[in-house]
Amino acid sequence: MKISIACVGKLKERYWEAAAEEYIKRLKRFADIKIVEVREERLPEQASEQEERQVVEAESLRLINQARERSYVIALDRNGKMLDSLQLAQEFEKLALAGRSEIIFMIGGSLGLSKNLLAQANETWSFSKMTFPHQLMRIILLEQIYRGFKIIRGETYHK
Repeated sequence: MKISIACVGKLKERYWEAAAEEYIKRLKRFADIKIVEVREERLPEQASEQEERQVVEAESLRLINQARERSYVIALDRNGKMLDSLQLAQEFEKLALAGRSEIIFMIGGSLGLSKNLLAQANETWSFSKMTFPHQLMRIILLEQIYRGFKIIRGETYHK
């Protein structure tokens, strides 16, 4: 299975980079995984709603352009479907059985994802009703993907 994580911006702190590297290293046993970072838009200090919408649209367009025609797109949004870790593992199994070998997750910037991107996604998932920094969300997603594969394999990491 090929898994991509398309996200806005770069990891700015070394500890985030180290965490991402560790989970990517662990995941290589289970999947071909890659991170795609798209440019983050600059937002004026006192941005208007229109300026915020323009930023979200520009970033979301960059993200959706990373998906290939056969990619199964899962957008992360706090209003998406909530799964526990076992359900996430089951979703991976269902996608594999359905022949979906390329999954791309979309993580928006600080203002989230556009309505257009959310409408184009095959699914929208939520990890919480809370808002997380997008850099932290990347680590949480990597960890949950890793946990999901460990569950599928019946390995002990999950407990």
